[in-house]
Parts: sequence; C-alpha cells; structure tokens
Amino acid sequence: MLNQPAWQPLNIAGYFFLGGLGGAGSVLAAGAGLTGRPVMARALKTSSAVAVVGSAAALIHDLGRPGRFVNMLRVFKPTSPMSVGSWLLAAYGPASGVAALCELSGRMPRLGRAATAGGALLGPAVAAYTAVLAADTAVPGWHDAYRELPFVFVGSAATAASGMALAMSPTAENGPARSAALAGTALENAAVKAMERRLGLVAEVYRDGTGGRWMRAAETLSAAGAAGAALLAGRSRLAAGVSGLALLAASACTRLGIFHGGLESSKDPKYTVVPQRERLRRREQDGGGADQAGRRGQDGAGDG
Repeated sequence: MLNQPAWQPLNIAGYFFLGGLGGAGSVLAAGAGLTGRPVMARALKTSSAVAVVGSAAALIHDLGRPGRFVNMLRVFKPTSPMSVGSWLLAAYGPASGVAALCELSGRMPRLGRAATAGGALLGPAVAAYTAVLAADTAVPGWHDAYRELPFVFVGSAATAASGMALAMSPTAENGPARSAALAGTALENAAVKAMERRLGLVAEVYRDGTGGRWMRAAETLSAAGAAGAALLAGRSRLAAGVSGLALLAASACTRLGIFHGGLESSKDPKYTVVPQRERLRRREQDGGGADQAGRRGQDGAGDG
C-alpha cells in the first residue's frame, strides 16, 4: 500500500547515529571544558567533528550526489524537517569543526570557545531532528511513534556521547560521562517502552524480525554499559573503556532497530490498515457520544 522508502540501511542508520553522537557530544564537550576536564573536552570535540562529517557524508551518499544536498540549502522551509535539518547540519558542522581545530592546535582560544558554545547550542537539535524527519513520513512504525521517537533519539544520542567520553577519558575526568550514561540509557529505554505500549499492533516490528533483534541487542548492551559505568568505570580505565564501547554499540543498534522496524511496517498492509480503522472507529464513537449529549441537552432545555 505504501511506496517503499528508498533509504539504504547503513547510510540512514549511520546518518541517525553519527548525528546523535556529534550533537550530544558537543553538549558534553562544552560541559567538560567548563568544569576543567581537558582530555574529555578534547576527545569529544574531535569525535563530534568527525561524526558530523560522517553523518553528512552518509546522507549525501544516500542522496546520490552532493548537489542534491546543496540544493536543499537554496531555500529555508520551517515546515520541512529535511530543510531544517540541512540548515542545522550546515551551521553545526563548521562550529564543531572550528571547535575541534582550535582545541587541537591550541590557537585562537576565543574563537574556539565561541565555536564550542555554538556547537553546544545546536547539538540538541542535531540529535533530535532526525526523529522528526522519520516521523514526517507515512511509514507506520515511524509516523505513529511521533510522540516518543524524539525522546528515543535524544536518549540514544546521550548514550553514544557518554560512551565515547568513557572510552576516551581518564577515570579522574569521567564522572559526568557516567551520569550521562545512566540518564541517556534510562531515557532511551523508557521512551522505547512507552512507544511500544502506545503503538499497539505496530509495535510488533520492534519486537520481532530484524528490527526486534537490533532492539533487543540495544537493550542488552545499554544495560551492560550503564551497569559498568555506574559500578566500575570510576575505578578502572579498562572497565570504563569496555562500558563506553558497549554504550556506543547500543546506540548504533537502536538506530538500526528503528530503521529496520520502520521498513517492516511499510511492507505489511495490516500496519497501515488496522490502525487507520481503529482511529476511524474511535472518531465515530466520540462523534456519536457528542451527538447524543447534544440531543440530551436540547431535550432538557425543551422540558424546562
């Protein structure tokens, strides 16, 4: 019933994952710089710059040629998630790049601080807008999850950024990363559970098949990574590194699970037809109840 999305799994899931890693990483990098954690700040600024380049490259590769991305910058359309996202990447990419270059070279510290602040301000939007982009399609697994999907993506982004910080920072500096790991995994898993409860029938695509396998892997890895971050990462550099890698893998699995689940929901007509019929039935029932209430009110007025 639906035209199948032409998006390629590695391109778009990579675009989702790397954008989230970069956006959330810029926020953590700014906090690390302000609290005197230079190694963490340097690592996160560098990883965010690399991640946004990779995210843009994955998007351009899926579009087919660079000119298509450039064409999206010819106009700014606030009602189009793709247009807003293209401009976000165009603004965030240079900010994260300048912040990383200034940090690594040690030159132009004022420019570096301004770029770091700009990246931190734009980072949350970069981490979240891809969820809006997916939900703006007709794919049931994405569109019907429009309320929870941004929270899933933001939680997953925080999980990835905290994982990168744990993997690249000394134990003396990784306190905020451990806290972010717990907060990110809690938000991501709570949002996924809420999404599945509200989706009803459509939630099958996130429990079964390819999407379900990726989502279960994400849940297991995030639980292991968060436990390691909370219990061991503050004392052991090795444990911090292993926990960080588990959290990075968990975030990547979440993006692949969401992507493949959405594709599966577009292939089976029942995920489009059954929810539509249920919505129509509820509207008819609500409308019938309102009509009956109106008639009762008119009868009461006549009796009076």
